[in-house]
Amino acid sequence: MACRIPDPQLSESRVDTALRPHLTHRPRAADTGSVATRLLIVEDDAGLRESLQLVLEAEGYEVTCAPDAAAALSALDRAPFDVVLCDYRMPGMDGLELLPHLARRLPESTLIMMSAHGTGDLAIAAMERGAYDYLTKPFQPSEVLLVIRKAEQRERQRRRSALLEREVQRAASGRPIVAASPPMIALLEMMERAAPYKSTVLLTGESGTGKEVLARAIHAQSPRRAEAFVAVNCGAIPENLLESELFGHTKGAFTGADRARRGLFEEAHGGSLFLDEIGELPLALQVKLLRVLQEEEIRAVGASKPRQVDVRVIAATARDLEAMIAAGTFREDLFYRLNVVPLHVPALRERPLDVPLLVDHFFARSRESLGKPLRSISDEAMAQLAAYRWPGNVRELENVIERAVILADGDAITARELPANLCQPAPFEAEPSGYALKPARKGFEARMIRRALAAADGNRTHAARLLEISHRALLYKLKEYGIDD
Repeated sequence: MACRIPDPQLSESRVDTALRPHLTHRPRAADTGSVATRLLIVEDDAGLRESLQLVLEAEGYEVTCAPDAAAALSALDRAPFDVVLCDYRMPGMDGLELLPHLARRLPESTLIMMSAHGTGDLAIAAMERGAYDYLTKPFQPSEVLLVIRKAEQRERQRRRSALLEREVQRAASGRPIVAASPPMIALLEMMERAAPYKSTVLLTGESGTGKEVLARAIHAQSPRRAEAFVAVNCGAIPENLLESELFGHTKGAFTGADRARRGLFEEAHGGSLFLDEIGELPLALQVKLLRVLQEEEIRAVGASKPRQVDVRVIAATARDLEAMIAAGTFREDLFYRLNVVPLHVPALRERPLDVPLLVDHFFARSRESLGKPLRSISDEAMAQLAAYRWPGNVRELENVIERAVILADGDAITARELPANLCQPAPFEAEPSGYALKPARKGFEARMIRRALAAADGNRTHAARLLEISHRALLYKLKEYGIDD
């Protein structure tokens, strides 16, 4: 039978005796590697306050105590809390007056009112001011724990519902991984093998190749898919704020830190953290990131002790990290810690077989999102798209297709809607002199065949598909025009 929270009039020794049977039931969160729920107890009675703290800390919670409202508000400046147990009758500001302040400063936290003067009206008033539940004193530890665990379960469900909603929205407008080329298929197979494990992944490749899309796919195929995927561009945040962004901070830790804040590692607890442009991370932070990866714990800026986190790190860079190591701008030990599963994303020019598939995908998506009743892309436009080198990779292709859909005024995208740099005549052959159609037609066919072969990386079967002729017809024309592919 669960012990009862001791009456405030009990002596300190009797409080300890009453609680002792309850103090060894569960391991502390720190022992299991999880992030403990932060609890704030606001109670003016010292005996009850200490009793609650003993019971809840024995259950693995991280507990802070405050004897009154002023101390509680001061505690909020130092750290955020997940759950607040608040007494009604206190000197100075009472619990009902404190609740709106708590609700405003802790909008996603659970507030629980406690009182020995339990009435329906008081409970209703507490709920109206932001309380999640109401406990009437005296109560048993099992009652307190049940209310807190119900609140934790509700919060987990809320976060998962919000995550699912974000993922549905992202999937509705997101970019699938479109691949037909051998290097991309090999990459996807490697990703699929690595996804179930917590090992760190390092994605390398040029800007615009879709590294974040691949990072999201790794997360989606992992056992962490129901938890958060948090992304941060290490090069987009000022150096003096990046540590706080990653690890969080306490109030007053630096100028402008007017309240405590959680970092992205804690936001990603249980899920995945995507560190884009990891090569932009300052050397001082590289040391701290290395420690996080080794020890699986973080220390907020201004905090006196670390907290454990369970995060799968996926990093990405367009820079040559090994050259940076040689130059002394990137730590070699951090590189090897990140490079457990190295995945190189090929540039779009290295996987021409994927271009038509990506064009079809972006065309269909842009047509739908922009509400344009287009039917197709002309053969001439597709040939220009397939022959282009795409220095901006998939991102550039996506932007070109969206622009073409916007500009198209007929029922198809033609070469007129493509940027001028895509539509320059290829320098394969000089324009024929005179006006005869037959040599002009042969010259045009030869140029188109060469472009298709270049786009297909010499693959005749795929080139024939781009040209919309049979493989036999392509072989005949190669011989006729003396083209050596």
